[in-house]
Amino acid sequence: MPQVFVQGKAVDSYPVRAPEARRGAVRRVTEVGEAVLRRPARAVTAAEFGTAELAALVDDMFLTMYVADGCGLAANQVDVGLRLFVYDCPDEDGNRHVGHIANPVLDPPDGGPRRLLDEPEGCLSVPGAWKEVPRADRAVVRGFDLDGRDLVIEGQGYFARCLQHETDHCDGQVYVDRLGARDRRDVLRQAAELREGVFARRAAKEAELAAEEAELAAKEAELAADAEEAELAVEG
Repeated sequence: MPQVFVQGKAVDSYPVRAPEARRGAVRRVTEVGEAVLRRPARAVTAAEFGTAELAALVDDMFLTMYVADGCGLAANQVDVGLRLFVYDCPDEDGNRHVGHIANPVLDPPDGGPRRLLDEPEGCLSVPGAWKEVPRADRAVVRGFDLDGRDLVIEGQGYFARCLQHETDHCDGQVYVDRLGARDRRDVLRQAAELREGVFARRAAKEAELAAEEAELAAKEAELAADAEEAELAVEG
C-alpha cells in the first residue's frame, strides 16, 4: 500500500497539502531568462538555520508550489537566491514524498544498477512547456532541514527526476539547458504560446485555495468557540 514520507520518514497520516502552506503567502514565480535562475544559489548559512525568516520562506514556497500545481519549487523560483527547495511528489510506486531541503547536493552514482530515463519534464519557470529530458532513475540528495539537521533524501522514478531537477535549479540550471538547440527553441516557443493560459489557471487556483482556507479557518474558529462555551458551562 502506498505510503507518505515526510522529510524521508514514513508517517501514518498527512493532509492533502503540507501544513506549511496554510501559513504561507503566494509569491511570484520567476521565469526562464531571469538572472536569478542563471546564478548558482548561495548556501544557507549557520546563522540562517532555525530562523523565522527561513521558515516563512519555506511556508511561502509550499503555497506557491501548490497554486502553480507543481511537485517541486526552488527558492530562486520565487526570486530568492538561496540553495533550498520544497517538494510534494509521487514516486513510481505511488508513494508520496513531502519536504524541504537546504544546501542540497546530489550524491554521485554508487555503481549500482542505474538507468537513464528519457521522459517528459516541465518546470514552473517555463510555463506550460514539456520536453523529454534524460535523468537517472535513482537519486540521493544530502543536505539539511530548516534547523540545520542532516538530511538524506532518496528517490526513484519521477521523484528521482524531481530531486535532480530542483538541485539543478540550485546550481543555476533550468531543464532547457539540458536540451539541444532545436528542442530548446521548441520549449521556449511552447512557453510563449501557453504562458497566458497557465497564469490564468494559477490565478484561479490561488482564489480556490484562499476560499478553502477561509472556510477552514471559520470552522476552526467555530469549534474553538464551542469548546470555550462548553468549558464555561462546566465551570458554571
